Amino acid sequence: MDFGLTEEQRLLVSTIRAFVRDELKPLEEQVERDGRLDDTIADDIRRRSQALGLYAVNIPAEFGGGGLSVLDWMIAEEQFGWTSDILIRRAFGNVYEILLAGTAQQQEEYLLPAVRGERTFSVAFTEPGAGSDAAAISTRAERVAGGWILNGSKHYISDGLYSDFFVVTAMTDPSAGARGISTFLVEKGMPGFQVGRDQPMMGLRGTSHVEMHFQDVALADCHLLGDEGQGLKLALATLGRVRLAQVAARAVGKATMIQHMCLDYAANRRQFGSAIGDFQMMQAMLADTAMDINACRLALWQTASRLDAGDEARGGISMLKVQASEMLGRVVDRAVQIHGGAGYCSDLPIERYYRDARIGRIYDGTSEIHRTVLARQLLKGDAGLFDIYEVPS
Repeated sequence: MDFGLTEEQRLLVSTIRAFVRDELKPLEEQVERDGRLDDTIADDIRRRSQALGLYAVNIPAEFGGGGLSVLDWMIAEEQFGWTSDILIRRAFGNVYEILLAGTAQQQEEYLLPAVRGERTFSVAFTEPGAGSDAAAISTRAERVAGGWILNGSKHYISDGLYSDFFVVTAMTDPSAGARGISTFLVEKGMPGFQVGRDQPMMGLRGTSHVEMHFQDVALADCHLLGDEGQGLKLALATLGRVRLAQVAARAVGKATMIQHMCLDYAANRRQFGSAIGDFQMMQAMLADTAMDINACRLALWQTASRLDAGDEARGGISMLKVQASEMLGRVVDRAVQIHGGAGYCSDLPIERYYRDARIGRIYDGTSEIHRTVLARQLLKGDAGLFDIYEVPS
């Protein structure tokens, strides 16, 4: 089993790291100060990224995307984690694979422009009464002649101010329960569709998180994405990839970047006549950080390889969602401690990383929810979740 990177993977890593260092890092403080990224700057960094082939790397090449394997995609997402959320979205795209389920006409109208960076979209699944319970939505789409009428609301919709259209889940057959959920393509500006306030957050400055309201929004049949009643399946498949890429892989990358900062600080900060890295308690924190990151990275690569082999790896994704988000929380907490007062001060970005990391244990399914799901799978006898040597009896 070879855990080394190929030459192509090394080139991918070095290209993204250089782009992040030269093009994106200089923008972070401005975004943190202003709470937004100027549209002109956003367009510029997107074009520069596209010129390097770094935009929409998760989408198959036949649709104009990067066509990376899942493993290569996760390696890329690790490098994306070295910068802030809004800069990742603008520079590298936020093109969810759910659009691949569309008809040829929908792909032409929505997917291809999104891959080209001409249109931006978000997924709108979360509701005030249905957070981690994606099947408990109350937004309703009622069948009418020639289409549907959409009513309901969503909240915490990331990138909602910037997006041109949304993939929205709605109940189409309440009697069918979770099997009665469908997904729709909803354009910003449709009559009856209102994007509400940008909900203030502890971290993730620059990324909007909006409320959305639908009042008698008329949708045609062509706005139904996928088959009727397949919405929850599509949503959960999308969230699985989001958990692996945007939560787990980026957490590994962010933690690695923070580790570099801690090592540099420990080697150069002097107290009592010595570098603080010479003190055993400091060494313990540095060692724990290295072990935490290494364990998550190996689990990430293993899960990505399973996906490339055709395994859905749902259990592995849930484990990584918990493992990586909590790992990042521990790593950045140690970083604050290692840097002392400087780590708590806004003069350094450590306190920003601390705030940004906290959401990882909440969004896309809380740690508690994923632990419950995993335990139930294990109790049902899914030994493949933890025993890679399992063989048929």
